Amino acid sequence: MSVALITGASSGIGAATAIAFAEAGWDVMAAGRDEGRLEEVADVSDHIATWTGELVESEDCEELVADTIDEFGNIDCLVNCAGVIVRANVADTSDDDWRLTMGINLDAVFYLSRAALPYLLKTTGSIVNVASDWALKGGERAAAYCASKGAVVQLTKAMAIDHARDGLRINAVCPGDIDTPMLVSEAEDEGIDLVGTPEEVAALILFLASDAATHITGTAIPIDGGASA
Repeated sequence: MSVALITGASSGIGAATAIAFAEAGWDVMAAGRDEGRLEEVADVSDHIATWTGELVESEDCEELVADTIDEFGNIDCLVNCAGVIVRANVADTSDDDWRLTMGINLDAVFYLSRAALPYLLKTTGSIVNVASDWALKGGERAAAYCASKGAVVQLTKAMAIDHARDGLRINAVCPGDIDTPMLVSEAEDEGIDLVGTPEEVAALILFLASDAATHITGTAIPIDGGASA
C-alpha cells in the first residue's frame, strides 16, 4: 500500500488531504501541532496515524520522517502543507515574525524534503508542496508570507529539475482564498470572500500524487478561482 506523509494535517487543507488520501486507500502519517484535532482526523480512517510536534528545526523533520518509516516502512508521497501567515508589510514585520514564517512555510519544506528524499527515490514517489497564489503575484500586507511561498515555488522547480531523471516528481499547488481556519479568522476584517474548499485543493494534491499525473513535474498550479489569471 502507498504511504503519504502529510504536514499541517490538523486543520484546513492538510486535514482534508489526509482524509482524501486515506479514503483513496493510502496509508497516511498526519503531522501537525494540535493533538486533539489530529485525533479527530485519525478517527475518520484506520489508515491514518498521527504525529504531533513542531517542524521548524531539521532534527524535528528528520524525526518525523524516521517515525513514518518505522510506522509504515516507506514513503511514496510527501505533502508539505503546514503554513502560517503574518499580516504585515516589511516595515511592520518583526524579526520573530519573519523567522516564524520562514521556519514553518519554507525551512520545514526543505528539511522534510531532504530527509524524505532517500525513501522517495526508492519508491519513485512524489512531493507536493502547498504554496499560494500570492507566491505567483504577491499580496497586500503579507510580505513574509509572499516571500516564503514564492521561495517554495522556486524550490519545487529546482528539485523537479534535479530529480526528473530519477523518476521523482515534485509539484506545487497554489491555493487562493480557501475556507480554512487561517483565513476565516481574518475574513471579516479583510473583506475576503472564501470561495474555495479544502476538499477541492486536496483532490488536486491527490491527483498530482497519483499514477494519472506521471508526466507532471515542476509545476506550480493555481487553484484560486481565476484570481491569478
